[in-house]
Amino acid sequence: MDSSDTPQQPPRRNSLEAWAARRERRRESDQWITGTRRVVPLAGGGGASHLHPDAPRLLLERQGDTGGWTPVGVAANHAEAAAWLNE
Repeated sequence: MDSSDTPQQPPRRNSLEAWAARRERRRESDQWITGTRRVVPLAGGGGASHLHPDAPRLLLERQGDTGGWTPVGVAANHAEAAAWLNE
């Protein structure tokens, strides 16, 4: 009897595979919350917008076919980035 004949064991409750599956389900269901646009501060260390309001921001859009994030531009500061997010 080789290993292909043995039945597959379900993943343990606390296994990494079970955690990854739960995380992926949550990310798929929460996608409507995250939207299709995102802004990333380019100041050292990242962080919240109030820490570096005048720092430039990288503008990202989610690609519908792949679900990946693609850079589409750079905003000069937080105000420009917020305006782009709310277009």
